Amino acid sequence: MSSILAGLFERHSDYKRLENELETSGFKDSDYIVYISEDQHHSQYMASVEIKDNEQAQNAKNIFHQNSVLKTYQFENMSIDEASYSTVKKYIDARSKAEIHNSPDVKKKTQHTGMDSEVKF
Repeated sequence: MSSILAGLFERHSDYKRLENELETSGFKDSDYIVYISEDQHHSQYMASVEIKDNEQAQNAKNIFHQNSVLKTYQFENMSIDEASYSTVKKYIDARSKAEIHNSPDVKKKTQHTGMDSEVKF
């Protein structure tokens, strides 16, 4: 069964360019979905591409990176027909919650002797 490669793109990137590059590289119009909001020129957008093998996956990843992708996600055993916006967003949210993010630097205080003669009453 096929898989879905989904990507979240930067605000300034052009979704029309992404569509053209996907079609030029051999993906059909029915192999991908671009999810855009009503304010399409100033907001982020998401895209999903159906991939059938490693070569298609690498090709789609390269195209995504050329079009300013912020993050990519691969979902196994999912077809493009199952890749509605709500479904893909639900899976992305679940993966994001499961990721272990970098924590800020933690400073440890060393043990001290307590109050000494420098403390005045």
